[in-house]
Amino acid sequence: MSSKTPLANQITMCVIIIKQKDNVMSNEIAKTSARINPHGLGIVWLDTFEVTYHKSNEYKQLLTKRPFIAHFRYATVGKVGLSNTHPFRCGVKKDELLMQNGTIKGLGTADECDSKVLAKALGNVARNTWKTELEKYDSRFVSINTRTRSFQIYNRNLYTYRDGIWYSKANVLQDNLVAVYGTLKKGFSNYYSYLTSSKHIGAGRTQDKYPLVVDGLPFLLKEKGLGHNVKVDVFKVSDTTFKSLDMLEGHPRWYKREEIPVKMNNGKTLTCWIYFNPKESNSNKPFVESYEQSARYENTLFDRGIVEDVDEDINHEAIDIGWDDEHFPTNDTPTCVDCYNDVTFDGFSNYYCSSCGGWFKEDEVLKFQD
Repeated sequence: MSSKTPLANQITMCVIIIKQKDNVMSNEIAKTSARINPHGLGIVWLDTFEVTYHKSNEYKQLLTKRPFIAHFRYATVGKVGLSNTHPFRCGVKKDELLMQNGTIKGLGTADECDSKVLAKALGNVARNTWKTELEKYDSRFVSINTRTRSFQIYNRNLYTYRDGIWYSKANVLQDNLVAVYGTLKKGFSNYYSYLTSSKHIGAGRTQDKYPLVVDGLPFLLKEKGLGHNVKVDVFKVSDTTFKSLDMLEGHPRWYKREEIPVKMNNGKTLTCWIYFNPKESNSNKPFVESYEQSARYENTLFDRGIVEDVDEDINHEAIDIGWDDEHFPTNDTPTCVDCYNDVTFDGFSNYYCSSCGGWFKEDEVLKFQD
């Protein structure tokens, strides 16, 4: 087994979800998990310890009171398909299974993912040393014993606990509304580096006027009443993405984010975070109502990876993502009129929101999306 691999050499793709209680996880979290990690879903059902394998777009299997441990895969090493869908048997120990959230550099082959290789090696190691060996890595793990009907979480401190459910990565929990006006706008350069995994709520304008200045790059001044009602894109982002945006903008040392009202194009008013530049003054630079880039950036196969903290050494072009993407949910699915979470069509001209419990007429929801 390897010594501890530096965090910079590992990637926290995928997500492990552990639900032990009879509560039902939200449809939006399940869908987000599938959308971000489209390369396979494995489930260990904790009431029977049966193992089932699915395509990621079959995430509605998880909208149940049954307890489970689920793994959504984002492929970085090895082929996409059933053979590389977690969990994996640990060597000759047919009752012991392993799930991993993370990529360990140097493990894996063109055919087999690193987690599968690791599981095989783990089978040759004494069971009482597993915790020591696995926690040498900065990945998240869970081992399952189907004979004793038990499981063990490793590096638990890296997990997030929310509403009775453990998540190995918090990027599937998207709770923060952020309004962006510059290179983070949908289709612009930094959008593909930071926001492709976040839900695009829509476009709008700041309710109050602010000076938007473009001096090479755009920045917004906190001088309410000057300038224009600035055009923005609004995203719902996870805490992890929020921290990445803070680092990008230098909050709070350079840019500083504050909450302001944003009037959406559909008429709704939302309270959103936005980044101001308190270091600049309005001087003689003209104020504009919208920042535009001369060329839109293409949404390439690499960008569709929808990942954070990408390791440039990984050859994403070698990954076949056609296993389950054909009918995969996208950011364009209808959202709730009241809470902006995803809604489900009942087949009878109505939509239901599992997050707030609201029911809405089809024409109301579709008009809201426009």
